Amino acid sequence: MVALSEPRRHRTAAVRVGGITIGGGAPVVVQSMTNTDTADLESTCRQVVELARAGSEIVRVTVNDLDSAKAVPALRERLDLLGHDVPIVGDFHYNGHRLLAEVPELGRALAKLRINPGNVGFGDKRDRQFEAMIEAALACDRPVRIGVNWGSLDQALAARLMDENAAKAKPEGAEFVLREALVRSALESAAQAERMGLGADKIVVSAKVSRVPDLVAVYRELARRSSYALHLGLTEAGMGTKGVAASAAALSVLLMDGIGDTIRCSLTPRPGETRTTEVKVCQEILQSLGLRSFAPEVAACPGCGRTTSTFFQELAQEIEGYLSQQMPVWKARYPGVETLKVAVMGCIVNGPGESKHADIGISLPGNGESPVAPVFIDGEKAATLRGDAIAREFQAMVERYVEERFGERPAA
Repeated sequence: MVALSEPRRHRTAAVRVGGITIGGGAPVVVQSMTNTDTADLESTCRQVVELARAGSEIVRVTVNDLDSAKAVPALRERLDLLGHDVPIVGDFHYNGHRLLAEVPELGRALAKLRINPGNVGFGDKRDRQFEAMIEAALACDRPVRIGVNWGSLDQALAARLMDENAAKAKPEGAEFVLREALVRSALESAAQAERMGLGADKIVVSAKVSRVPDLVAVYRELARRSSYALHLGLTEAGMGTKGVAASAAALSVLLMDGIGDTIRCSLTPRPGETRTTEVKVCQEILQSLGLRSFAPEVAACPGCGRTTSTFFQELAQEIEGYLSQQMPVWKARYPGVETLKVAVMGCIVNGPGESKHADIGISLPGNGESPVAPVFIDGEKAATLRGDAIAREFQAMVERYVEERFGERPAA
């Protein structure tokens, strides 16, 4: 008999980012990034609020010029006035050292600084500019994410490792060397920051690539060689189902290895698509793996020749929409409701069994079956619904179940 257990988390340092803890055994944190011009205060604030409401616990913004740098403190102030305390992270490349010096209030307005060692400076300037950013983080007592990317790798380091590899009696392949360069770049930069006085409890590390096998290999090495908090994400994951599938594949393997303290799905939105999709995908990944619960789950069969009627599909969609609509109210009123499991099944083959496994489930009649729908609550048959009002009656039963199970009990 196979013994099943939850993944054992790789133990990392705990890093405080605003009011959120990353690492140290804390639940895996969901984050996202705006795609607005940060200098456009109205649109950036609107998107940050939208992402936060969708469940993004940390939001990153681009800080690429003086106008965006000056807008960040105003953004923080406006969010606070609106009652949104979501931590804001500044994404810096090339000129972050200068922007942090020219806008002193910038560092204090941010909850974390994101630095890419490959883009912080080149040649003799690299160390000086990297150190200037670490000094800014120290001055405002802020953590740093040292985020290495495949597409902007430190070329001097990569060239050095290529030369060292070529001199070996049995050289490794180019992909192995590039993976090693990513790991080394991240860890050497983190060590440099520690030498300057930035503690391990102020450092988050990431090393993003766009291929699933590379990401898994790189993060396994990071976890083996360090105890820094790790941010996971498949960079440039893509659009639509491709991006969702690739992100889920990469993140799930690592999370089930116990690796990863915070995640992002870098999805390319379709024209007009909301940015919140990437937040929902992160939540679905964590909930599917049993690592966190964000909203009630609805199990619904895919349908087959036994279920040519679309009624069960419509009911599943209606129930999911209803649960999503109710969650903002239910979260405050019914603690723990996000763990609710609902089943909407389409025929007698798996319907009753699957419904019994849910907290509350309904098994609709398939082709040639009696036009009745048994409802199961906590594994027991509780009612049989008939007629045109099945959807409405089942919805009312779900609401009663939520109130009875998750509502406050009167004091004895």
